[in-house]
Amino acid sequence: MSNSLAIAAVTATVRNLLFAGINTDLPGAEVTTRPPDKARGNGAGNQLNLFLYQTTLDAAWRNMDMPRQVKAGETGQPPLPLILHYLITAYGADDDDTLGHRLLGRAMSVLHDHPLLGADEIRAALPGNDLDQQVERVRITAQPFTLEEMSKLWTTFQTQYRVSAAYQASVVLIESTLPTRTPLPALTRGRDDRGPVALGDPVLPFPTLLNLALPNQALAARLGDVITLTGHHLDGANAVRLSHPRLPDPLAIPPPALVETTATEVKVRLPNDPARFPAGFYQIAAVIPPSAQQLADDPAALPVLTNQLPFPLAPAIISPLPLNAVRDGIGTVRLRLTCAPQVRPDQRASLLLGDRETLAAPHAALTDTLDFAIAAAAPGEYWLRLRVDGVDSVLVDRSVTPPRFDPTQKVTIA
Repeated sequence: MSNSLAIAAVTATVRNLLFAGINTDLPGAEVTTRPPDKARGNGAGNQLNLFLYQTTLDAAWRNMDMPRQVKAGETGQPPLPLILHYLITAYGADDDDTLGHRLLGRAMSVLHDHPLLGADEIRAALPGNDLDQQVERVRITAQPFTLEEMSKLWTTFQTQYRVSAAYQASVVLIESTLPTRTPLPALTRGRDDRGPVALGDPVLPFPTLLNLALPNQALAARLGDVITLTGHHLDGANAVRLSHPRLPDPLAIPPPALVETTATEVKVRLPNDPARFPAGFYQIAAVIPPSAQQLADDPAALPVLTNQLPFPLAPAIISPLPLNAVRDGIGTVRLRLTCAPQVRPDQRASLLLGDRETLAAPHAALTDTLDFAIAAAAPGEYWLRLRVDGVDSVLVDRSVTPPRFDPTQKVTIA
């Protein structure tokens, strides 16, 4: 995901890379971002000019939904997928072409060794941009131009030709500002709510997880829930390990959170720790310590980690529900909701009001309070869902038969 600052963020990031690279070789050189006919100006020193001369659409991404933001059955506007075309021109001090060639060679070497823009580099280059959170990395690729193509390009600039190199940056995904239609989830999945049935792999002679079950056939876990892992050769499991893309290191859950452990089943209770366990998609694995025989054979034997299974951890709205809200003079409803787990600054949070999605206001630190401004809200009663990093709060109550929508998860707008 990225906002309309994405183009400027790429330009600023590439400029910073070039500046750091050429100044290790030629201190005092500058990197500008001007049109070629105005690049040199009155300057006479060593200079690189980075010019964005064209933007084109990436055909592969043009009709794809934004990754991890639009679920199956939802209708969202595809992102604007851009390929940015740059021209790098070198000017030597006092128009010395030897120095110009040296500058260009150094610049091309920097981009050759740094083909992917890092998240930290993008974040530092331009405040307020969120291109660093984009799923697809931005790649810098050299574009070979024939003499004829380069001549046509410089003729368009209406200035004298200078030795140059062409590059493209792709792909830059700018998120649409149109709302996503988010229909309510299905209450049942076929007869007896069984859904599809899949057969596991044959039993293998090493610890393996085959299935993961959540309480009441829920589609996502919540803090405090007991997760049941089934498999084989799980004897003696003394911990489970959770991995999350927002966390630098996996989280270990040891006893007493392990409720039950057998050769074929491990039950673990997710700690009710809203600051440590963010909402989103996790990978879970069981940790099996070496047996007494293994330790006798090899005193340095290490624990065995099973394969990983994915599961979503849902956010929960802990503000008093149901809510009553009133529109202001221009028809906007402003809601402040308390939630758990706490939401990190780099997490995408939104409120689904019926089938309409509204992004949360930006927050600079870990918080359990989110603000939403819902424009042009029509009076009525709406189901509420909080979505954090693609996982929705639990709306369907599956503890009853047949399942129903939780009657508390509502807001009434007057």
